[in-house]
Amino acid sequence: MLVMKFGGTSVQDAAAMRNAVEIVSSRLDRAPIVVVSAMARVTDMLLRIAEAAKVRRLDNALAMIEEVRDRHLTTASELLDGTELLHGVEREIEERIEEIEKLARSVSTLGELTPRTQDSIVSFGERLSSVIVAAAMREGALEAELVDSREFIVTDDRFTKAAPLMEATAKRTREVLLPLIKAGRLPVAQGFIGSTEDGVTTTIGRGGSDYSAALIGAGLGAEAIEIWTDVDGLMTADPRIVPGAHRIRVISFTEASELSYFGAKVLHPSTVLPAVERGIPVHIYNTLNPSCEGTLIVAEPRPSANVIKSIAFKRGVTIVNVSSTRMLLAFGFLRTIFEVFDRHQTSVDVVTTSEVSVSMTLDDTERLDAIKSDLSGIGDVTVERNKAIVCVVGDSLKFTPGVAASLFKAIDSTNVNMISQGASEINLTFVIDESEVDRVVRGLHDEFFAEVDADVFA
Repeated sequence: MLVMKFGGTSVQDAAAMRNAVEIVSSRLDRAPIVVVSAMARVTDMLLRIAEAAKVRRLDNALAMIEEVRDRHLTTASELLDGTELLHGVEREIEERIEEIEKLARSVSTLGELTPRTQDSIVSFGERLSSVIVAAAMREGALEAELVDSREFIVTDDRFTKAAPLMEATAKRTREVLLPLIKAGRLPVAQGFIGSTEDGVTTTIGRGGSDYSAALIGAGLGAEAIEIWTDVDGLMTADPRIVPGAHRIRVISFTEASELSYFGAKVLHPSTVLPAVERGIPVHIYNTLNPSCEGTLIVAEPRPSANVIKSIAFKRGVTIVNVSSTRMLLAFGFLRTIFEVFDRHQTSVDVVTTSEVSVSMTLDDTERLDAIKSDLSGIGDVTVERNKAIVCVVGDSLKFTPGVAASLFKAIDSTNVNMISQGASEINLTFVIDESEVDRVVRGLHDEFFAEVDADVFA
């Protein structure tokens, strides 16, 4: 069995969907399960619809819903002949659009948008695209069957960022999908969405379609998971900043996870977790260049002459500093600080400490004012905005002499606000002004990738 996930740009229009059908057709002998995202930009449109309805701009919301309707109907008509198959798809699209309209009207009447209702509205991106993709596959003589991921992706009730319940999800995945696969059918499921144990629709966060594919693959014990996107794979740096960046042929699960967490956009940070637990390899491929070998993500890293695999960064970072002489030799001080972040459900990326101060980076500042208020009872609090995290990742980086020296030599004219190394053996992370990112990344790439190992990089 093979799980194939197609991202938004890979199903963005009729041409992209035809291409996806051809790619799936080439893998029929491996019993594929297809997972699709919403068409490109549709999720953003649905979020805007929800926000417009919340502030009682119902006319604007309805106009955007009409755009969503027209785009999906047009795509379906371009893909499918004027047959009963097309008419059936059109009916399903109209039914889903009617549901979105009802939700928007309800939100507008109440003037309130709950996370639960937002998830219901946003879920329609995948619920619409999957209808068309499944029909396109049937038109292409594939035995495709549309399935509803909410029947087997079981989550908690933290709406907009729900966490899958692993055992329940694995059990339901086998119950729903295995009979179809054994019957020779080709399941087409939605990424990103699930439901609570009570059947209420949830979403598992932006980019969660990758995670959905990994959950399905882990539940079924798939031989591999393929992530089909619009780039050739993971790169040594963002090619928009470093035009000469190299494709990474093979990388370890842990390295890929670090890169995705610290800003690499190709992969959702949680994607690799279910796969690594089952030893399932993950391939990243480009739907626009399917002959490219992409990037293979495996459990154990391949030996490389380059100690660094890639450079990632995350813009829009805020530093929170807490200083207090009470920290000196105090017991439980750090626990008290992190309890504040736990209470406000805000995660911290990078932490550095001294005898009397703690510095932490956040990329979610929604509750920053409340956090500052609580922290002020612990010590003096200062905030630094417009920062960026830069992270270099490589296997056993911590134990390779001279890496830090080479790194800081390459950026010797840059002011570094924070440095973190030691918590992970495979990354060295530092924080700089956001305006310095492009220059710093290019300097690091010149330093570490002047020559590359051809077995690991292309």
